[in-house]
Amino acid sequence: MAALLACSAAAPALAHDVYVSNEKDNTISVIDSETLTVVRTFPVGKRPRGVLLARDQKHLLVCASDDDAVQVYAVDTETLVHDLPSGADPEQFALAPDGKHLFIANEDNAVTTVVDVDTRQVVRQIDVGVEPEGMAVSPDGRLAVTTSETTNMAHIIDAKTFAVVDNVLVDQRPRHAAFTADSKKLWVSSEIGGTLSIIDLVTMKVERKITFDIPGVSRENIQPVGFAFAKNGAVAFVALGPANRVAVVDTSTYAVTKYLLVGQRVWHVAVTPEEDLLFTTNGVSNDVTVIDVNALRPVKSIKVGRYPWGVAVRSQGRALTADAR
Repeated sequence: MAALLACSAAAPALAHDVYVSNEKDNTISVIDSETLTVVRTFPVGKRPRGVLLARDQKHLLVCASDDDAVQVYAVDTETLVHDLPSGADPEQFALAPDGKHLFIANEDNAVTTVVDVDTRQVVRQIDVGVEPEGMAVSPDGRLAVTTSETTNMAHIIDAKTFAVVDNVLVDQRPRHAAFTADSKKLWVSSEIGGTLSIIDLVTMKVERKITFDIPGVSRENIQPVGFAFAKNGAVAFVALGPANRVAVVDTSTYAVTKYLLVGQRVWHVAVTPEEDLLFTTNGVSNDVTVIDVNALRPVKSIKVGRYPWGVAVRSQGRALTADAR
């Protein structure tokens, strides 16, 4: 694993803007990945949660859950450009690979809303399970998935016809989902179940479950939520909620190789494009932990707003100064 992680170190490092949504403050904190400080904070809608960058990297999309809207901000000016219709209580969302359709999980009304980003029109609302939250689209653009917290299912959706093609039962309270780079597997975290389910997308069956065991931490506090893959697919970094840890998982063996101590109630994680840094949002300690990916160790805690939840890295950066880090 060390050799695989070291591959990412060969690429020249860039400085990036890291966007963190603060649920209680209705703001976005912007962290500079070179100085590892908050350089700006700007206001957004009520209870911001999911955040992502548009394909052009010029716009930031924010789930303003209590405003029932997806807001689009220009990253250069950090001003609101327009709202997209989102359905009730948008929590997480995902863009199709071509950037045309945005898939939105609507927690309050048990649907997935599909929006045409260019026309700003709802093209479909898809019935799914109760309390949908996790949302992802496969890299090949063929499938989407919504996880439902109360129904305990991953609802597999044809991303072209918008039909639900299968419903896969997972453990209690699924929160986050992501496809592997080859679009053959789907990973789903179950917060209360304490597991990660690996779903084979040919058989539509759970083929493996990953469990976690941290000495001195009760199983009730080990609650997997957000996670991210390294781009080479070698590892997954899994936020474990009130366990205050991020698990490092070898994706070839599904073994947990390390636990990294972070802030309190870690929600989500994001990796820089060069895979040199990992950022975690810690909802109770109101900070972001920065992890050196190659050394697999935390290097800094950065104070942000109240209840940080979502995190996204703008992949267009500037070259680091010669003496940076």
